[in-house]
Amino acid sequence: MLEYLRNAADKPVAKILIALLAFSFVGWGVAEWIFGGSAGDTTLVRVGGTEITIQQFSLEKTSQLADMSREEQRVVYADSALTDALNQSVLSKLTTQAMAENRGRDLGFVVSDSEIAREIREFPEFQENGQFSTYLFDTILMNTGYSEAAFAAVLRNQIIREYVLGALSVPMPVADFAVTATYDARYGERKIDYSTVKFSEFTTDNPSDSELRAFYEQNPHVIPEQRTVSYVLIPAEMDKPDSYDAAYDVAIMVEDDIIAGNPMDVAAKSHDAKYVSLGTFDAENRPVDKLLTDRMIARIFDMDEGMESELIETDMGFVIVRVDAVIPSHNAEFESVKQNLVSDWRRNEQRKQAYVRANEILVDLNQNGNMTNKKTATVSRTSGAPLDVLTAAFNNEIGTNSIVAGTDAFYVMHIDQEIAPTHNDKKMSELRKELETMSNREIIDDYNEFLIREYPVEINEKVYNRFFAK
Repeated sequence: MLEYLRNAADKPVAKILIALLAFSFVGWGVAEWIFGGSAGDTTLVRVGGTEITIQQFSLEKTSQLADMSREEQRVVYADSALTDALNQSVLSKLTTQAMAENRGRDLGFVVSDSEIAREIREFPEFQENGQFSTYLFDTILMNTGYSEAAFAAVLRNQIIREYVLGALSVPMPVADFAVTATYDARYGERKIDYSTVKFSEFTTDNPSDSELRAFYEQNPHVIPEQRTVSYVLIPAEMDKPDSYDAAYDVAIMVEDDIIAGNPMDVAAKSHDAKYVSLGTFDAENRPVDKLLTDRMIARIFDMDEGMESELIETDMGFVIVRVDAVIPSHNAEFESVKQNLVSDWRRNEQRKQAYVRANEILVDLNQNGNMTNKKTATVSRTSGAPLDVLTAAFNNEIGTNSIVAGTDAFYVMHIDQEIAPTHNDKKMSELRKELETMSNREIIDDYNEFLIREYPVEINEKVYNRFFAK
């Protein structure tokens, strides 16, 4: 998050002004509609002693949308997952900014009025013929609805963030020995000998019933928790206040009927709402239904049997979900999976025989230096032998003999020798930059964790759920 903030801190004045103009016509109206005429509590998140409001969120979201092309905006609006990702990105940026501002204040950083005035005079948006224009400054602020003091506060916070995070933009030097060691580890090669023992080389008879039962006891098939679910949908165009309000009134009546003891389908029919029975499913194998987002599934699997949810706002309208039954996770009955066990049992038996053969080859190698069906290869970390062999070849010492388990085979391997890489100035330079970036990122992550501990983030659940619930 800090890296994202630092990269975005290069005086984005034009973006700020565009966002302010758009927000003056859109953002405040949205807050009024969502929270009512008095707006009430509009705090989404508290970061230390700082509050982030719906208005601030809407402003930043408008700014990020303004940076997108129309096609990108269309894709975001059409995909609820992308919309959620954008919302989280906006909140992440705002909370990070708040943490940096809190830190700046605690460190005693001060931005003088004269520095703010100098910054404002240098903005191209406020200049005419190369000179600061009081008329342009007053006109733009008037159109955005911001006072001079409010706009100065935006700039002051931005400068404080730069004070706090500025040092993080300085590249972190990496010692020459670290670059050389990493280069040798990445581009070095090894000479190995290995022999392949495939599972498919061995045959098995058909298993008896008792063998299958014994195998199943060691390898049970677990059926995950399942739930039987139904819901009522009161359709609405949620971005249109009239449709929203009308659907909300109907949803309240449906909810009242359900609370009074009416079956969900009856309550839905009484108010021309849509009743849907989803049947029984688990979290990973859900029915095809636009309502069943990841967030909705998480909510459903957190409910108790027989419970109805409160009114849930979704893109499609208002929803009331009921968990009709809960079937806990359990082992499947042996007879229901018996036919599917045969192939698994055979593969397991083949694997056992392959391991016995691989162990015979290893014993011969250790005692006599012989390896049946030996292949000799010079391998890097990414090529020259099967992946499982490559991993083991670089994770063990020179001279090691071992058995390597693969997906469909065992490999008997001897690591013969290390081959140092040829020096390459270009690769060394690129690797140094990569290591500097990694070191810088680690420092940023550590500092971010420090800020999170110092200025904990608390979500205002009531406002957050009203604003984001699907």
